[in-house]
Amino acid sequence: MTRFLYVEDDPMSRQVVKILLTKGLGYAAEDVTIFADSTDFLARLRGLPASPDVILLDIHMQPLDGYAVLQLLRAEPGYEQTVVIAMTAGVMASDIESLQEAGFNGMIGKPVRKKVFPELLERILDGEAVWFTP
Repeated sequence: MTRFLYVEDDPMSRQVVKILLTKGLGYAAEDVTIFADSTDFLARLRGLPASPDVILLDIHMQPLDGYAVLQLLRAEPGYEQTVVIAMTAGVMASDIESLQEAGFNGMIGKPVRKKVFPELLERILDGEAVWFTP
């Protein structure tokens, strides 16, 4: 059983990923947690009933952006090696370099494409570093 956390401030993106994970890929609703922003991120993370196996992070969100949330995660006991995937529309080569240098395990460019998302997620779950630009 794989558990996911998606931190995303755009309501449409949240809805799309939730549908893809639950209806499209068959993950149970209780295995998919979505935060609408990064407010009190660590407190909410610690309050989850189980630790997520994969964390999908919007890069351009408030109050903390994806880079700041990643730093918090990497400093949090038990999350040093958790798979963290950047979700962003900023997909220039320099953006990908910055994400790699920051320590993200991969990136899925937005908008999320329902035809490729399942394959990308499968590759991520198999341990592959995926850097997908639409």
